[in-house]
Amino acid sequence: MPETPGTTALKTRGIPFTLHPYTYDPKADAVGLAAAQALGLDPSLTLKTLMVEVDGKPACCVIPSDRQLSMKKVATAFGGKSAAMMPPPKAEKLTGYKVGGISPFGQRRPVPTAIESTATTAPKVWINAGQRGLLLGIAPQDALAAIPATAAPLTA
Repeated sequence: MPETPGTTALKTRGIPFTLHPYTYDPKADAVGLAAAQALGLDPSLTLKTLMVEVDGKPACCVIPSDRQLSMKKVATAFGGKSAAMMPPPKAEKLTGYKVGGISPFGQRRPVPTAIESTATTAPKVWINAGQRGLLLGIAPQDALAAIPATAAPLTA
């Protein structure tokens, strides 16, 4: 079983999860949707991890792969005035993960995190495990507790 900082963080906390490897396509327009398709998962339950900056401060958003962030809602969720996507090199340096494999678990430097509230009602969701081509299945309530994160409306 592959080890990543994300899987190690979950194991350390005793949080149950399952691993789901797939063939990563670096040319995919939408990595999250490609992962959902490769594993035969519902795209609304296959979550993507996006690094943002709210009023210049880093934050992490976890949303369904078939949805888009609303920067207005992101700013509100983190108590800020404006939000923007974090440049990929900055996201990689901050999290310790490569874009396409960023996990909200086990990031190099923990930042405020929110998970799209509509995704937290399912019994199980799939989130990047911290490596391109590797998702983990986890109960949303366990994910919220592990990070720790809040549930908030984040999508348009």
